[in-house]
Amino acid sequence: MKAVTKVVFYDDENEKFFGEGPCRLLRLVEETGSLNSAANVMGMAYTKALKILKNAEKALGFKLTIRSVGGKDGGGSMLTKEGKEWLSRYEEYRDACISANEELYAKYFDKLQ
Repeated sequence: MKAVTKVVFYDDENEKFFGEGPCRLLRLVEETGSLNSAANVMGMAYTKALKILKNAEKALGFKLTIRSVGGKDGGGSMLTKEGKEWLSRYEEYRDACISANEELYAKYFDKLQ
């Protein structure tokens, strides 16, 4: 038996806009320098990845990435300063929630096993 912590953010209309999927997508954009490459690694269409980012940016009120259109030198994407800060805060908050859940689980359920 285990308790699982999932941290998901919802907008004012109660629509999900950020969680582990978008977090992983942004980390992959940071690693690959490309939203298209990040989407491919995750097995999703570029259009879906773009929709996820635009939805999160709308809810947050700031850009998460800077995207440049392809051409002779190819396109690319990188995280904005605000995007890096959001991602860092999300991961720290998520990790703190997981840690708190582990402590609470031990307090309330370890004795049952």
